[in-house]
Amino acid sequence: MAYSINEVLELAKKSKMVDIRFTDLPGQWQHFTIPAARLDEEFFTEGIPFDGSSIRGFQEIHESDMLLKLDASTAFIDPVAKIPTLVISSNVFDPITLQPYPRDPRYVAQKAEQYLRQTGIADTAYFGPEAEFFIFDNVRYSNNPYSSFFEIDSKEGWWNSGKAGEQNFGGQISPKRGYFPVPPADTLQEVRSEIVMALEAAGVPMEIHHHEVASAGQTELGMRFSTLTNMADAVLLYKYIAKNVSRQFGKTATFMPKPLFGDNGSGMHVHSSLWKGDKNIFYEGSGYAGLSETAIYYIGGILKHAPALLALTSPTVNSFRRLVPGYEAPVNLAYSQRNRSAIVRIPVTKSNKAKRVEFRAPDPSSNPYLCFSAILMAGLDGIQNRINPGEPFDKDLYDLPPSEARKVLQVPGTLEAVLNALESDHEFLLKGDVFTKDLLDAYISYKRKVEIEPTRLRPTPTEFEMYFDI
Repeated sequence: MAYSINEVLELAKKSKMVDIRFTDLPGQWQHFTIPAARLDEEFFTEGIPFDGSSIRGFQEIHESDMLLKLDASTAFIDPVAKIPTLVISSNVFDPITLQPYPRDPRYVAQKAEQYLRQTGIADTAYFGPEAEFFIFDNVRYSNNPYSSFFEIDSKEGWWNSGKAGEQNFGGQISPKRGYFPVPPADTLQEVRSEIVMALEAAGVPMEIHHHEVASAGQTELGMRFSTLTNMADAVLLYKYIAKNVSRQFGKTATFMPKPLFGDNGSGMHVHSSLWKGDKNIFYEGSGYAGLSETAIYYIGGILKHAPALLALTSPTVNSFRRLVPGYEAPVNLAYSQRNRSAIVRIPVTKSNKAKRVEFRAPDPSSNPYLCFSAILMAGLDGIQNRINPGEPFDKDLYDLPPSEARKVLQVPGTLEAVLNALESDHEFLLKGDVFTKDLLDAYISYKRKVEIEPTRLRPTPTEFEMYFDI
């Protein structure tokens, strides 16, 4: 439910605290909290100052002052807080010009929706992400100049089938065998149900939950599709609720794309469709997989710009541990109906309203505002320039003979490669001033300095196994 300012002020009277949230450039929620009695209309109209130099990807120390203006439509009562707390998301503004801050990811999403309307192609873009994650029982990790390790554990993990020292019931989940087993093999039924109920209490319509393919607690909860910015808001809420409810059960949730070696990683397949009025313009009953020419060109844009897109949709070093053949990860730059080995899939449906395009490369480490906006901008570029994606591949792309496999391009294999691709292919993102060159430069610089360089410089335990004895 979208509230007005007056309705939110009334909600605040029933709360003890108001939690004010916004998003940094990499895509994590940030917050501070005020007593509910302090909330008044000026928080929505005039804003509240904060230090932008302490937020990743924002301001330098000599220009640190920034402003938050609350968005009443995002308000909800926090279902996991012990003290009654009203949560409200904000947009970031420049305190001098009073203009929206171009590096605010939420503002990027709002501009993407505005640009879509300006093109005249459609009025509304609907997005439906499938964000997977793991729920573990224990995690330890450390990284310093003289040692490095990580250790994770789950009662479901196949490696615990021979564990002694405590009662062991067996029935652990083997690698790649986690899809849809019932309890007691699925140990997380109650946890997932609690997460779903908490999300619905916070105003997020939910459709399904289930165990995912990997061993050791891989999970997916299905949210009902929504408009771009609203869906990105919901993804951050989804992650927040999943982590907090898991902790209440004495467990820990991670949206890291590839925490387990030798098993499936966590993706965030993103479904999208474009609507003009009450018509889904992706549907055409006589087209391939029921797709319209517009949808085919939309796919063409995604495939053409996929290497650059991945810098925003699969944006971590760890993302490329997932994007490898053999683990249901989409590495082939092709499209197909039903075929999960293609990077773009058209789910089978007889409903014209449900006709959509599924981009399978993204993962939940991405900033959803930037991820969804980039996908839309690539698709729109495909429509505007009538980019033909070529013929579909309706066969298993992982099992092609070498002569055919050579014809199918694959995604780049590292974060560094996709950042280089974004650096050379970003004009489609700048249309309508949706993304700015300043934002992209800051984003690329952050990723190289904070994520690529540390992993490039550090030896790993696997390297000791391979090279210590040479």
